[in-house]
Amino acid sequence: MPIDSFRPQSWNGIDDIVIVGGGLAGLFCALKLAPRPVTILAAAPIGQGASSAWAQGGIAAAMSPGDTFEKHVADTLEAGAGIVDEKMARFMVSEGPARIHDLLEYGVPFDRDLEGKLLLSREAAHSERRIVRVKGDMAGKAIMEALISAVRKTPSIRVLEGYVVEELVREGRFISGVVARPDAGQSKNRVHFPARAVVLCSGGVGHLYAVTTNPWEACGQGVGMAARAGAIIADPEFVQFHPTAINIGRDPAPLATEALRGDGAHLINSAGHRFMLDIHEDGELAPRDVVSRGVFAEVQAGRGAFLDCTKAVGAHFPDMFPTVYASCIAAGIDPVTQPIPVVPAVHYHMGGVLTDAEGRTSIDGLWAAGEVTSTGVHGANRLASNSLLEAVVFAARIAENIKGMLPEPKINDWGKNAGESDDLVTIEDSPALKRLRRVMSDHVGVIRSREGLATAIREIAALERENSRMRFHNIVTTAKLIATGAYLREESRGGHFRSDFTEQKADWKHRTFLTLADAEKVVADLSETAAA
Repeated sequence: MPIDSFRPQSWNGIDDIVIVGGGLAGLFCALKLAPRPVTILAAAPIGQGASSAWAQGGIAAAMSPGDTFEKHVADTLEAGAGIVDEKMARFMVSEGPARIHDLLEYGVPFDRDLEGKLLLSREAAHSERRIVRVKGDMAGKAIMEALISAVRKTPSIRVLEGYVVEELVREGRFISGVVARPDAGQSKNRVHFPARAVVLCSGGVGHLYAVTTNPWEACGQGVGMAARAGAIIADPEFVQFHPTAINIGRDPAPLATEALRGDGAHLINSAGHRFMLDIHEDGELAPRDVVSRGVFAEVQAGRGAFLDCTKAVGAHFPDMFPTVYASCIAAGIDPVTQPIPVVPAVHYHMGGVLTDAEGRTSIDGLWAAGEVTSTGVHGANRLASNSLLEAVVFAARIAENIKGMLPEPKINDWGKNAGESDDLVTIEDSPALKRLRRVMSDHVGVIRSREGLATAIREIAALERENSRMRFHNIVTTAKLIATGAYLREESRGGHFRSDFTEQKADWKHRTFLTLADAEKVVADLSETAAA
């Protein structure tokens, strides 16, 4: 049955605010909105489908005696390769310490020194020690556990788990609700949730690619939904690859946190050569895009890439980095005595739904926070541990903004019988998604070219034509935006590297703003070229 030939059931009542996504941004926003009624719609049990829960590094905040907001902003601007929105970055950095104290009040057990002060670490491209961590590599897990506990105890927050949001409902210039499918997206019925405000916190795009560190839920549906509703998408071409995913054939790939390199671990090839010293003066602590290309080149050349922690961490590994240690031991690798095989993996999307300083998108009634957005604070390449900071800062700003301006509710009769749907195949197991992930990794990955991107765009268009399922259309729309953004940007900058345009260009020193209609025009032009 065609996807538009049935009508979803209607939720009996109206939700004041609906938050799409149960990750860090969604939970933090809900807590900041209390005691205002909020419904969180999460595809998986809250925390389980969130990239935030897997974050190993921590949160960056200028809180040490020798650090300043100016230094943190300067590091952010440097990492972002010339296109960071400086005003937005200053908002984020200046509000960071207050948000850290919020998290402490919610019960997050950040590491402290013997005097009880927050223990701050350093990561790549940071000029100071400003990373707040939990037990070395467990920050994301600990933060999410604390927030989940706080949410469960807050009576104004209703959590509906297993609801896959498939569509934003637009009436005129307003988003007036969402349509979701229960039972982890496997139900035959869809449910409409009218709302006075919708906050999109649906996460990233990692599973558009064959190798990623992200959970399965991070497959770009939020960006695709927003684009299909008419929202402006910013900087979609900028995808950050983490240079040190553990190369043991797991999907998602486990992560060897950047903190290991911050603590002195070295990258070597199979001959034991520290290849990053040949590429950048900062060696292993160079920006992630530089390190990713270095690791990628060694792997492609057949020499392999390995993270050697045996001297820098050694016997302390099990206590200092228990998550990484467990992943290695499960694969038969002892990181105390053996180098860890690594490979670049999609880790973070700098692009996403365009928002302003209050988290408002280009459509009234729709706000967004977290990795689904492009606030401009990351530019072309995210500075390590700024992502969790961005999530909590802008989630809090959204809460303040919504409190001051709620649109009037409007409820429509959406009918009672949802009928049957052909949208019940598990997306994760579908041949179409496997094909899409391979196309994205082959042609829209660490190194890109005009020819490869054109091939990818045509393949994406073919996949879209061949598949009618709503969720897949959201996913493939995001892939289309990333590929077309990369095709149009004829230079190399930050996380975007073109083998045919290897240098930065002054006339490209700006952000990208695309609508779905813009992307469709590129698809049409390439289709005409192929047919000619």
